[in-house]
Amino acid sequence: MLKALKKKQKRKEKDLSGLFNPESVAVIGASHSELKLGGVVLKNLLRLKRRIRIFPVNPKFPRLMGIKAYPSVEGIKGKIDLAIIIRPAPETPSILEALTGKASCALVVSAGFAEAGQAGLQDEVLRTARKGGIILMGPNCMGVYNATTGLDTFILPPERLPRPRAGGTAIVTQSGAVLSLLFEGMAKTDMGVSITAHYGNAADIDESDIYEYLENDAGTEAVICYLESVRDGRRFIKRAKALSEKKPLIILKAGKGAAGQAAAFSHTGRLAGAYEVFHSVLAQYGIFEACDFEDLMDGALALSTQWKDLKHKNKNRNKNKKTSKGNRVLVLTNGGGAGVLASDECTRQGFEQPEIPPANLENFRKIFPPFYGMGNPFDLTAQGSDRDYLYILRELGDGLSFFDGFIIIALTAVTGITPALAGMLADFKKRTGRPMVLHTGQDEAGRELGREARKAGIPSFDTPERAVRALGHLLSW
Repeated sequence: MLKALKKKQKRKEKDLSGLFNPESVAVIGASHSELKLGGVVLKNLLRLKRRIRIFPVNPKFPRLMGIKAYPSVEGIKGKIDLAIIIRPAPETPSILEALTGKASCALVVSAGFAEAGQAGLQDEVLRTARKGGIILMGPNCMGVYNATTGLDTFILPPERLPRPRAGGTAIVTQSGAVLSLLFEGMAKTDMGVSITAHYGNAADIDESDIYEYLENDAGTEAVICYLESVRDGRRFIKRAKALSEKKPLIILKAGKGAAGQAAAFSHTGRLAGAYEVFHSVLAQYGIFEACDFEDLMDGALALSTQWKDLKHKNKNRNKNKKTSKGNRVLVLTNGGGAGVLASDECTRQGFEQPEIPPANLENFRKIFPPFYGMGNPFDLTAQGSDRDYLYILRELGDGLSFFDGFIIIALTAVTGITPALAGMLADFKKRTGRPMVLHTGQDEAGRELGREARKAGIPSFDTPERAVRALGHLLSW
């Protein structure tokens, strides 16, 4: 099966520390104006939280943005960890030649290579870089954002593309447009990012190299990836499998049909390959695949909030070999229709919804009104309250023998549901260690409950189906 992806190419493992955590950066094509890409990148670098050496290169100016500028790279003394090239594509080979012996890594922002029909020029760039011992990212890419250190090579200013806060989720993407959408989604849900890598045409560095780096990156707890093509199938599987065994990895593959594959080629100049083969290989090796962009974001939100709990749980599971990965879920709702939609999605995801144990059911009948739907879904109706949710969870969840995960549906159009429910759910989840997701309304009260829940480590979603699919990522990992 792997043969169908692409023939294995011998590749030397790369040290990407100069790319993601450089001590010195040269900006070739730097500018004094933020209306130009070289000015945006230079200003982004000057915002760094820690002191590094920055070398703007522009023959027209002795100083740029208050620091010394250089007419060419030959005038720079000392080692350059990262050279950012923002010059027309035809100039790139000669710039790389000048960087030989000086630079460890080079980031080619410029477009106009394989994606524009200039595969020969891209090949020349790669040959020149390898001859000079330079690790190359790009071309046709925005490069790197390291939220922990503040390293920012992006050509879009933060005013136009707000950067997410520092956190534990890494982003690996072939598309700058998808990167923008991911940043917007993370901002809406207050997700934090560790490292972001937009690698573009991937003439040299590709997703496999970045996976290897992130596998050992202490600040990264989970990884989400958008990709359109894979160059080296065997190495991709090797590195993706190694990463996913340590940290959650969710992949969204684009270019699934003929039209998408053609669009992928015109985007990055790389063939997308047969999607059916890719899908089968990921399933064979147990690597998460998102079905669409929404699923990618939802899985990332769920894992970013509960990954540490899952990691602790998996350690305990490994000690007890008799404990199997469970898929038994409880749907607890105050809206019957929403509970039915959640149950339908549970069926599609292959979840079990066990009956309420008889002893608990007898107790519930003594306490709750007879019109409560005491099954699974357990329907509190519009008369349910915060404390009803907590009571049921304690009864059914504290023993940890009935359910592996919980889908909480709390619609806030009724008076019994308040933002205080978030804290109650969080206390229960902390005590039991069981995965939990929330679906709530999108009125003002619902948005407040969702915000409080996310702060407490419970991901909140605007539809029952999205909540169920997100729980699937948690239970699978």
